[in-house]
Amino acid sequence: MRKRIFLLLDAGHTEEPLARFVDIFLITLISLNVIAVVFESMPDVYAAYGRWFDAFEVFSVIVFTVEYGLRVWSAVESRNPRYKAPVRGRLRFMLSPLALIDLIVILPFFLSSLIGADLRMLRALRLLRAFRLTRYANSMNLLLQVLRDEGPIISAALFVLLMMISVAASVTYLAEHEAQPEAFASIPHALWWAVVTMTTIGYGDVVPQTLIGRICASVIGIISVGMVALPAGILASGFNEALHQRRKKYERLVDDVLEDGVIDADEHRELHQLQEELGMTQREAAAILKAGYRKVSMKTEICAQCGKTVFIAPAAGPNPDDAPDGGTSKRVSKFG
Repeated sequence: MRKRIFLLLDAGHTEEPLARFVDIFLITLISLNVIAVVFESMPDVYAAYGRWFDAFEVFSVIVFTVEYGLRVWSAVESRNPRYKAPVRGRLRFMLSPLALIDLIVILPFFLSSLIGADLRMLRALRLLRAFRLTRYANSMNLLLQVLRDEGPIISAALFVLLMMISVAASVTYLAEHEAQPEAFASIPHALWWAVVTMTTIGYGDVVPQTLIGRICASVIGIISVGMVALPAGILASGFNEALHQRRKKYERLVDDVLEDGVIDADEHRELHQLQEELGMTQREAAAILKAGYRKVSMKTEICAQCGKTVFIAPAAGPNPDDAPDGGTSKRVSKFG
């Protein structure tokens, strides 16, 4: 029972119709909750349909609470060894990012009910339910993986950027303080101008007036063009590498299952499961599989007698009708 519940809630890892229904139901419910929070901010709409909004909130909290409890209970069935221990594993699962989001989005309702206060600020945390959709979006998971892999490099780039913002704010404060005592009253006040300038937004609400200030602004503007774009370049490079590694992983599995030239039902299910996990489109997977078929349909070796390269058609392959002699192996010289 616990294993079955884990598979039902483990998005994208089973082709069972009931699991598909659970995924679609939860995705729809999360999306409707986000829409409801948006419309609740409109006084006229909430005044007219407030009762329906409150009833929908109660229903959503019940569903999310049951889901959270089942996820914690079935966490020990995960393939992650960190969650295998009955107590410690479940505690580690509860401290995982997605589990914390699941808990935070239902806390405002229970806190409001227990304390009896109108915690409207905490109710805004319901918008975090949108982040629960990352569990069902493989492309988002890929982006999060890139952020984890490239985290140290991005952190270093952001650290350098923050240092440059601090230096720019300090230098501009010294140059513009006497000319504009209100706009550049202190270095923290100058930080606003430095951030707006270095991110190339340039609202124009604060403009340097002195010659030194304008020179500093020009230098900062030129340098910041490359510095602000650096994290984006790192992310793009990491995302491209992750896509390449994802493709390689699927290609390795295709080579393994085509070792005997035939894909049975279990191997087909394994391919489909990996495709779902990697977030690959049907077209991408079909192109890799087609290339794998071409690779095994004709192999080469060196002829021991003449030393020339010969092609070997497998005795049993994915397309045996294409082979001469009814699918039997035949050596053909590369040079005819």
